[in-house]
Amino acid sequence: MRARVIPRLVAALCLAAALTAPAADAEDVVTVAVGQRPVAVAVNSGTGTVYVAARNAVAAVSGNVVVATVPLGGPLSDIAVDERTGRVYAANAVAGTVTVLDGDNSAVLGVIAAGPGMSTVDVDEEANAVYATGGPDGSVAVLDGVSNTLRETLPGEAGPLAGVRVDSGRQVAYFTGDQSRTVEVLDTAAASFVASVPVGKAPAGLDLHEERNKVYVANSGIHHLSVLDGETRTEEAEILLPSAASSVAVHQGSGTVYTNGGPNGLARIDGSANEVTGELALGTNAGDVAVDQHTGTVYVLDPRQDALLAITGF
Repeated sequence: MRARVIPRLVAALCLAAALTAPAADAEDVVTVAVGQRPVAVAVNSGTGTVYVAARNAVAAVSGNVVVATVPLGGPLSDIAVDERTGRVYAANAVAGTVTVLDGDNSAVLGVIAAGPGMSTVDVDEEANAVYATGGPDGSVAVLDGVSNTLRETLPGEAGPLAGVRVDSGRQVAYFTGDQSRTVEVLDTAAASFVASVPVGKAPAGLDLHEERNKVYVANSGIHHLSVLDGETRTEEAEILLPSAASSVAVHQGSGTVYTNGGPNGLARIDGSANEVTGELALGTNAGDVAVDQHTGTVYVLDPRQDALLAITGF
């Protein structure tokens, strides 16, 4: 049986309190047009550059201005950044490829054949590797960040995987199993899956608070986030949300968690207390979410308006 640290009644009371919490003012939200059907966003917190994977191009945004647009064909499905090397990785699930960009000049450095359906990516900065998944068999492609080639393909056991978050320091990677309703834990040093943690319905995006070793999982089929203890590899809490979420991002310095599980906007969560502390109405069903770790700026996609929203003060 999964642990329940926050009872349903307490979670409901926390949610009720959050509904009265102040939201960011309208002037704290800046809208940037980034191209058709943006699906994924990633931030290089070292340079302050934001990368958006749109339908058939990657947009680089600096100072809330698009400074480069790189046509790649499409449709793109995910994007990740290696802050150490500055390289950007854009996945194309239909083609089964990951395109590598130079973050300094937006030049294409290579196209890696990752495998059929590989739709989501994350970077292991310590090992200079990239993990891609999303194919029908649940396999994971390990890409070499130096040579821009496929190192190996690891077999999966839980069926299609929807999201990935690498913990470089602990040498593990977490994958959400959409159909299995689990988070699959990969030992990256041993190159094998070592645990399967039950979570909620249709888990999608996930993120990690590295210091506390807590994993936050957006369950897109139900109105709560799952909170996993990375050490015990168990679900220790559920956080009730106003609506189902598909994306989550953690600000490492404050432990604040942001998710698109708010009605027409974002919800803010105190990661220490596992409580919703605020909502921000954006007038849209928010898409992917990311945070600049240096400035605390929250970035969220508005696919309906083909826009990136830059949010401060929330």
